[in-house]
Amino acid sequence: MHHDCKKKKQYKVQKLFLMSEPSLYTVKAVLILDNDGERLYAKYYDDTYPTVKEQKAFEKNIFNKTHRTDSEIALLEGLTVVYKSNIDLFFYVIGSSHENELMLMAVLNCLFDSLSQMLRKNVEKRALLENMEGLFLAVDEIVDGGVILESDPQQVVHRVALRGDDVPLTEQTVTQVRTTSLLYPSLCCGV
Repeated sequence: MHHDCKKKKQYKVQKLFLMSEPSLYTVKAVLILDNDGERLYAKYYDDTYPTVKEQKAFEKNIFNKTHRTDSEIALLEGLTVVYKSNIDLFFYVIGSSHENELMLMAVLNCLFDSLSQMLRKNVEKRALLENMEGLFLAVDEIVDGGVILESDPQQVVHRVALRGDDVPLTEQTVTQVRTTSLLYPSLCCGV
């Protein structure tokens, strides 16, 4: 009997260790909502909220809890949420409750600063909607499958510009050409 009790205790300790073991999968979601709490961009990296209905309910809950506060971090539904607002946009990076807030904040700041450079400091809803492909590329450069790849906005902006160059000019949108030429005139103009 004593042996079974000891085995159960070892199993619980192993289970606890496995649950708290460090993971590269740091980010559960990246969200951008407008000032009405409507989704402009959402990328979920796991199945914490598997349906669109559950995701929208979570987003509404986050927005209601954060849109009137000046803090930068919240614990909500067992998740760590770091966020920032600017003009008519709310940026969120979500991780598990045991995730390092500084790592999540590094992702948030990298995303915001990258967009700020790409949008020429005009980080607001209309400019973002006109440059959604740049947003998609930037997020893909920063986080892949929940793993943080990059936290330097200069590197992200550079890679986004290079990825835009990989597309033949005839297949690029006017916005892609304009963004690339504004950010890197030497790439487009041979300067």
